[in-house]
Amino acid sequence: MLKSMTGFGKGEASAPNGKFLVEIRSVNHRYGEISVRMPRSFYAIENEVKRLAASVLKRGKIDISVQWDETSAVNAAPQLDIAVARGYYEAYTRLVKELNVPQDAPVSYIMSQKGVMKEVSFAVDESELQPRLLAAVQAAVEALDGMRGKEGEALAEDLQNRRKLVAEWSALIGERTPLVVMEYRQKLKARLEQLLEGTEMDESRLAQEVALLADRSDITEELVRLSSHFSQFDEALRSSEPVGRKLDFLMQEMNREVNTIGSKSNDSGITNLVIQIKAEMEKMREQVQNVE
Repeated sequence: MLKSMTGFGKGEASAPNGKFLVEIRSVNHRYGEISVRMPRSFYAIENEVKRLAASVLKRGKIDISVQWDETSAVNAAPQLDIAVARGYYEAYTRLVKELNVPQDAPVSYIMSQKGVMKEVSFAVDESELQPRLLAAVQAAVEALDGMRGKEGEALAEDLQNRRKLVAEWSALIGERTPLVVMEYRQKLKARLEQLLEGTEMDESRLAQEVALLADRSDITEELVRLSSHFSQFDEALRSSEPVGRKLDFLMQEMNREVNTIGSKSNDSGITNLVIQIKAEMEKMREQVQNVE
């Protein structure tokens, strides 16, 4: 099944102390390139994340974003530092005595001082969270792969229809080629008769000239190779493996054959068909750039 290189996928996985959110975006690229953005505490498993993605996504520029959200109850638990509070209280009461101010230290004032109330963050055990993270990555990869597959089906249908149209025009060129030689012979003979004005015509010379034209304009080999490329193109569209590079190569070969046909042709009908084929093949080439 043909797959596109563009798409988006998202996956989530919950843990007792938080949740992973993974988003993956992919765009066209000549090779497979994977980049990962994730919290520093999970850097140790970055390569594992890349391997998991690469096992499914063979080609394209793939950006993976990993977000870890800890639950508020676990993330920070307030803790009273009695020693710091006592220090603030003693300093306050000493100042009151020194200034002879009859005022006790308010508890709210002491609690608001720096260091009295602390937020204690619990350490994250990456080894325990790794399966959850990889599960979120797996879900995101599958979602992205599914989207790329749907787009690939549309690409395959479009390429198949355009390829059939190109094949029909190529067949018309094949049918037109023998007629071109016959028409050339008739025109050349009429011209010679006009120039010779009743003088006997050298039929062998006429045949030789016609044979030279037929040889120069012979496109049998090009049409045969083009037909072979069509068959390989169809086979690639049915393949379950990534075939973007193969399709790109076949497009280059098909374009080369069509250019040769155009250069050999001295017939306006064939030239017009070649122009139509090249225009359609350019659209095919643009579509092939999206194939994994």
